[in-house]
Amino acid sequence: MREEQLKERLGERFRELDIPLLVEWPDGRRAALVFVVEEETDPKRFSVLRLAHYCLDIAELLDTRRVVPVVVFLRGGPAERKLDLGGDEQTYLRFRFLSIELSTLPYREHRDSRNIVVRLNLPNMNYAPQERVEVYAAAVRGLASLEPDPERQRKYLDFVDIYADLDDQERKRYEREYPDEVQTMTSFSERFEAKGRQQGEAVALMRVMRRKFGELPEPARQRIEAADAQTLLEWIDRIFTAESIDEVIH
Repeated sequence: MREEQLKERLGERFRELDIPLLVEWPDGRRAALVFVVEEETDPKRFSVLRLAHYCLDIAELLDTRRVVPVVVFLRGGPAERKLDLGGDEQTYLRFRFLSIELSTLPYREHRDSRNIVVRLNLPNMNYAPQERVEVYAAAVRGLASLEPDPERQRKYLDFVDIYADLDDQERKRYEREYPDEVQTMTSFSERFEAKGRQQGEAVALMRVMRRKFGELPEPARQRIEAADAQTLLEWIDRIFTAESIDEVIH
């Protein structure tokens, strides 16, 4: 399964829907399936015509009829669920899609899910207003246990914050009742900032080295990108007296 990056290939036909997922079977027993997934916060903004048009564009581009449209509604509300085109006597085009309304899913049934997407969307599910803080804490716990990458943790935490939308009193209650989760959030920020510093130092070092020694060999570049912040600082100090790349990163 992989994400299909289609903006350049579709050109003017590209629409800002979620990236299609292409599922292939390596043994060739079945043809590829393209899942076109669209997330819609407000059902009133959803257009079945737009989705149908996009699916047809994908089918033409990839030369396939195996396209499965899926719509995830974050909020409930009226929206067109099918498209029929034709005249009085005959319908010539029938378009249907799979859909789910997250706001109808009981939060408690998914609270301990091991699926990262489900855990991040707990704030979009169905729960009582007084459970909002508990829901937020469950989403943060899921993020901490299911996503190891600091950069993604920070990005996904922003997603949880936006949709949980705790007010000041709820935030204080969260900090009081869920100290472990608060510490987890602090760790997210610290690790993200540390990774950002490391990446910045690596970029700076490679830039100076290229000016002094010319284009860097791939092994040297990989070693610099993998180095921790302290090692990078030591290498930066060496570059002013070093006569070769090896003298910098030995």
